[in-house]
Amino acid sequence: MTELIDILWEGAQSGEITAELPELEIDEGQRLQLELLDKWQATGEQLAGYKVGLTSGAARNAFGPGVRPFGFILMGRVLQSGGSLGLTRNLGVENELVFRVCKSIKATGVTAEHAREIVDGVAPGFEVNQHRLKQPGSNGIRIADNLSQWGIVVGDFQKVDRPYEQLSVQLKKDGEIQQEVAAAGHIDNHFESIAALINRLHRFDRGLQAGELVITGSFTRAAVSEPGIWSGDFADLGQVTLEVTA
Repeated sequence: MTELIDILWEGAQSGEITAELPELEIDEGQRLQLELLDKWQATGEQLAGYKVGLTSGAARNAFGPGVRPFGFILMGRVLQSGGSLGLTRNLGVENELVFRVCKSIKATGVTAEHAREIVDGVAPGFEVNQHRLKQPGSNGIRIADNLSQWGIVVGDFQKVDRPYEQLSVQLKKDGEIQQEVAAAGHIDNHFESIAALINRLHRFDRGLQAGELVITGSFTRAAVSEPGIWSGDFADLGQVTLEVTA
């Protein structure tokens, strides 16, 4: 797997992977992704948290019923709302909620109720994606490539208890609405997603640490191909903004 790790690593730097890659099973891809994280950490990067994949929209259950792979988020790629990012290849933005972990946990058999107890804040956010794979890849390869994760943008944290199923989210570019999505029927229960993450992390001898961030799935998604100001409106949860510069 050494050569494959090198290809994924080079793609993470360049933003594009053109090589034809081998088939991987889901768990093989997850292990390889964690090796990629180890490689990042060896350079001095820190882990900021995780994403839960395949929880919403057309992507839900794309790898099989209830399969919820995770991806890692790097500390150096956590931007605050109102920040800027230079335009680079293959970027996209997705409105997502960002949950803040307040109690470290490494366990299995975790329920949504237990997951609620280990988070103390929720913020409007963006996931910034980078679609690096140019060849159709197996599910395992997509996981190994960190599920297209590049970074996140985080707004102000709010109280956690709220009627999430009533939420409606807008994605805007330069003030104009690009998409609007209602949560009901679109996205998994956020605490069930966090519980699924904790249980899956445990399979790979990992857990969540206090202070880490978790994103739980996309409401909207759009490609970013030119400079502009992107904003996400999460109703009473507030807004998140990102300026993409030339």
